[in-house]
Amino acid sequence: MTYPKQIETLLRSALQQTSISAELPENLDVQVGPATDSRFGDYQSNVAMVLAKRLKTNPRALAEEISKHFNPGELCEPAQIAGPGFINFRITASSLEAGLIAQINDSERLSLPKLSSEDCKKIVIDFSAPNIAKPMHVGHIRSTIIGDCLARVSRALGHNVITDNHIGDWGTQFGMIIYGWKNFLDQAALNKNPIEALLEIYKKVNDASKDDDAIRQACRDELVKLQQGDAENLSIWNQCVALSRNSLEKIYALLDVKFDHWLGESFYNDRLAPLVKKLKEDGLAEESDGALCIFFPDDPNLAERAPCMIQKRDGGFNYATTDIATIEYRSEEFCADEIWYVVGAEQKLHFDQIFAVAKKCDLDTSLDFIPFGSIMGKDGKRFKTRSGDTVSLTDVLDEAVERAGKIIAEKNPDLSASEMEEISRIIGIGSVKYAELSQNRLTNYIFDWDNMLSLKGNTAPYLINAYVRTRAIFRKLGHEFQGVDSIQLTETAEKSLALKLAQYAEAVPTVLTDFRPNLLANYLYELANTFHSFYEHCPVLRSEGDVRTTRLALCDTTSKVLKKGLGLLGIETTDRM
Repeated sequence: MTYPKQIETLLRSALQQTSISAELPENLDVQVGPATDSRFGDYQSNVAMVLAKRLKTNPRALAEEISKHFNPGELCEPAQIAGPGFINFRITASSLEAGLIAQINDSERLSLPKLSSEDCKKIVIDFSAPNIAKPMHVGHIRSTIIGDCLARVSRALGHNVITDNHIGDWGTQFGMIIYGWKNFLDQAALNKNPIEALLEIYKKVNDASKDDDAIRQACRDELVKLQQGDAENLSIWNQCVALSRNSLEKIYALLDVKFDHWLGESFYNDRLAPLVKKLKEDGLAEESDGALCIFFPDDPNLAERAPCMIQKRDGGFNYATTDIATIEYRSEEFCADEIWYVVGAEQKLHFDQIFAVAKKCDLDTSLDFIPFGSIMGKDGKRFKTRSGDTVSLTDVLDEAVERAGKIIAEKNPDLSASEMEEISRIIGIGSVKYAELSQNRLTNYIFDWDNMLSLKGNTAPYLINAYVRTRAIFRKLGHEFQGVDSIQLTETAEKSLALKLAQYAEAVPTVLTDFRPNLLANYLYELANTFHSFYEHCPVLRSEGDVRTTRLALCDTTSKVLKKGLGLLGIETTDRM
């Protein structure tokens, strides 16, 4: 039999056909998912229970009626009814064998479906977005890692993705930085650590200006000169941007995060005045206490909130103005079908407002706000240093690699120095990423070194170790898997692993349903658990003939799915650890 679709899709289709033959509503919303208890089946549907409410009939009797007409062909055994009306399906061994052969023959995509050209979208993903002249802090982990994962998954499914790092490279802080550059710059410190030196300059000016009106005015004057194109101030600003970007790119290289564009706030500066003029002429913006604002009297969510200010009393523009101009640019120049913003939950009102403005402007682009919670320390408060300062992202990543190195040195002291360095990097960075991506993005989570680096539980080291175990089999074998034309699944553990491998094609697309990378992380964890159970119950190299071939096929496919799946999370693998 052929195996072109995911099992869930095939079961839903069979149930839809069943509803027609059983004279049930043709628009029946059929939901099928993995069974909550494998003792009763592999997949499960509550369609009879949902429909029984509409028809005011007994759900179990309705389930019996549906199962009587259900004809899935070779896909699964006859449907079984459980409890108040659940319909359970057990996938046949022949279907699982066909699915595994399909994955073996599709080594590039492993049966992952690719969207049709009609379903593909051009998607701009806005994530990370640090400020220039400031170090990235631990709070940037969530936006950077979630955004990168969504980009990887979207591309894998066939979408046309544009990633844009909308850096904060303009605004009032540069008046202070330029004043500090001219009056407090320590060139030696700048050469040694540019970002720390620029931050120190900013702190000095900020402290000095609190009680000195002259300094505050001087900073404003420097900002005006920058905005008017003063050559000296533009030169200082360009140096700040270049130094900051160089530092940022080192962090992104360590994280293996890439951007198609770095269109910061400054890029849109020339578009702001024309935008405000147009909004005013179109009657969308009106004056309020000397400022230009947009009100939302017809929006129940925004009507009672403060309006969206797009021009301040002094004629200056703000973040909202820039963000509206950015949406306009991405819609018109990138021809984006969708724009996704991976941003902290506390910015919800801001994005509600600018999305509402975009709607008023009739911009034909779908806009999604993808919020996330906070990273907490073990004390239940936001993750900070002992002194109360924000934790540097560079320090977090360096410590992750260092801690991973100590664990690996204890487990495998025979590794060479170069192997130790490479594996420590992979495990350390992977652990930080997985700790983030395995969480529901909307929840706060506790940053715990011991948990994230543990070889037990739902962690990157545990998953990578499962991959290492698959590769160790082929090192002992002495050659790579050669492929097969047929396999035979006879043991329960073999069938369970084949089923879990087939679910890779189901798990990946779910990431984009409400933007939940944790669903893919959880799938990979379940796959690692299933593989370890198979490994304990089914000897591989000690088996012979068709049994050995089948088990090697399962090990090789598990290896590829783990590597591919972790890669979609942005996590590298290693053959040894």
